[in-house]
Amino acid sequence: MRTILFVIGLLLSFGGYAKQGYEVSGKVVDAYTGIALAGVQVSNAVTKEQRLTDDKGNYRIQVQDGKNTLIFSYIGYVGQRIAVNHRSKVDVALVQQNNTLDEVVVTGYERKVKRQTAPMMHFNSAFSGQVSSLYIRGTAYMPNQNQESYRKVKENKFINPLKEPLSTFAADVDVASYSNVRRFINSGSLPDKDAVRVEEMINYFQYKVAGPNSGEPVNIVTELTKAPWNTAHQLMRVTLKAKDMPTAKLKPSNLVFLIDVSGSMMGPGRLPLVKASMKMLVDQLRDIDHVAIVTYAGSAGVKLESTPGDEKMKIKSAIEELEAGGSTAGAAGIKKAYEIAKQQYIKGGNNRIILASDGDFNVGEHSDESMEELIAKESKSAIFLTVLGYGMGNLKDSKMEILADKGHGNYAYIDNISEARKAMVTEFGGTLFTVAKDVKIQVEFNPSYVQAYRLVGYENRMLEAEDFNNDQKMGGDMGVGHVVTALYEIVPIGVESGMVGTVDPLKYQQHANPATGRRNAELATVKFRYKEPEGQKSKLQQKVVGTAVTELNNVSEDLRFATAVAELGLLLRDSDFKQKANFDQLIVRAKASKGKDEEGYRAEFIRMAENARDLSRSKE
Repeated sequence: MRTILFVIGLLLSFGGYAKQGYEVSGKVVDAYTGIALAGVQVSNAVTKEQRLTDDKGNYRIQVQDGKNTLIFSYIGYVGQRIAVNHRSKVDVALVQQNNTLDEVVVTGYERKVKRQTAPMMHFNSAFSGQVSSLYIRGTAYMPNQNQESYRKVKENKFINPLKEPLSTFAADVDVASYSNVRRFINSGSLPDKDAVRVEEMINYFQYKVAGPNSGEPVNIVTELTKAPWNTAHQLMRVTLKAKDMPTAKLKPSNLVFLIDVSGSMMGPGRLPLVKASMKMLVDQLRDIDHVAIVTYAGSAGVKLESTPGDEKMKIKSAIEELEAGGSTAGAAGIKKAYEIAKQQYIKGGNNRIILASDGDFNVGEHSDESMEELIAKESKSAIFLTVLGYGMGNLKDSKMEILADKGHGNYAYIDNISEARKAMVTEFGGTLFTVAKDVKIQVEFNPSYVQAYRLVGYENRMLEAEDFNNDQKMGGDMGVGHVVTALYEIVPIGVESGMVGTVDPLKYQQHANPATGRRNAELATVKFRYKEPEGQKSKLQQKVVGTAVTELNNVSEDLRFATAVAELGLLLRDSDFKQKANFDQLIVRAKASKGKDEEGYRAEFIRMAENARDLSRSKE
């Protein structure tokens, strides 16, 4: 009897163990480069449990038994389903999507070599095993390596107002940098420092600012507080708010969807996401709006002639039929889109091209310089350009930014369907309907109170002082309800700061004391110029900023939150001017100033900042 009970107990213990399962671990790398992939989703097909690989590509996941199947998914890569086969370690090499690939079939990682179909690519990687069941049919396959490009950002320095009293820049409402930075962090890595444009991170968020009430298209708001990363310094906020307008009163639109259907747009996060984004936009159109679709791959062509906005099924069907393949003749596509937009031009209406691409042009004119010349020439036609960036690994951010800046438009990076909804639905008017163009800001600082000043961000939008009054020089553009915020860090008179450089007295110059300004309780004067959407002559508005400093805890909720976003940008850039910036203090401040967050964007920022903090610490 005791023997029987012992056997039963033993069987029950084995059953409990079997039910409990065991842990499988491994590493996921790029099959071509051998580089570890962070943020790969690892799923158990049976239990539905999900895990993400860490920054070294490692993962751990529970399985019930040795017959479970693991699913490996990562944007831009071919997914894999792999049978565990009673192993406790499963290493995986993922293969990138490719534009020359006719067919890719990955049936899983095994150590036994199967029969191969020619041609078969052998991968030179740090991966110790073999991916034996990768079959590639069609033309030779060469996975893309990371070829993203960003314009070099040379940070603004502190400037002595006795030498340069005027700070001038184009008011910009691009927000691409924020969602691109979010994509890096969500995938388990810190962004390229030149991918971090602090002003675009700040301007990603909507702020509660009163619109203009005097018939002007823009209102200006200023605040002055202490800089959270150096409380001996001051921080001045300059915010412009464009007028709101109900959709019913918006001008009729002549839109051209310019869609990149080249091979580089193949795969998740690229053309499928473009299609979903454009369909969302179609749902916002009215019967007075018209849409044409131009596509480009090896050459440019018209997919859909200009069609009324109420024929939604026809427009959506044309979008759904799009397929990716071939090289990328981006310049030809841009020229064709402008040609179609000019043919359907609506006088007094909203004439706009919406470009959706990764910017990876490789046929015809494609350098950043040639794109700048092309778009500057075409932009004289009073047709605006909205640029939507997609994809990862080969995103040409530098080219996309230039196109938007020179094309009287804005630039957003769409990394998921929520971001598409933000651009196409939530901020529909601001994205597509311009109320003020060539907006420029010029701030004059009073040296009686300001020892030095620094504009935080906007490095790629700086202008010469004389450009402010020159209507031939382009500024930024603001859409319906748009808000543009700039922050200036100020070193007050009498404060010793290591941020302010010194030079020896000049030997050959006269030593007359320069004018030192007036003690009139005016810290600065903010001026801005703008043109009506179809106007050629600019108008001027200005506002004086007083010297009274408000404690950070007592300023507006918006300014406190904006300082948290700016501080994260300084840390992610590893800025020379980050001073005492730190993750913990900005996260606390962001939480305290989150306010009414209906869309959840501010809560998402807080999570992103926490993830960035943890990634930064693990890197150290």
